[in-house]
Amino acid sequence: MQHKMTALHLWIATTILTLTDRLPAAGRTDTDDDRGDVPGWVMITVMTAIVVIALLTVFQNEVTTAVKNAFDSVSGSGKK
Repeated sequence: MQHKMTALHLWIATTILTLTDRLPAAGRTDTDDDRGDVPGWVMITVMTAIVVIALLTVFQNEVTTAVKNAFDSVSGSGKK
């Protein structure tokens, strides 16, 4: 009996998701697709900047040393 109820619940959920996916979004026009998700991208950019600043604050010496070593190895001045 439990297996039949689980299968019924899955079928109902799948049917509802399929039907609601085919419905147009309320109040949506064709020009909305051209605009994109600007607030989302702004939030991602700001959050990324905050993470970078926090990491640089904590690991400033290590990052400076790593970048200096990378430039030295590329420029050839790191060879002995």
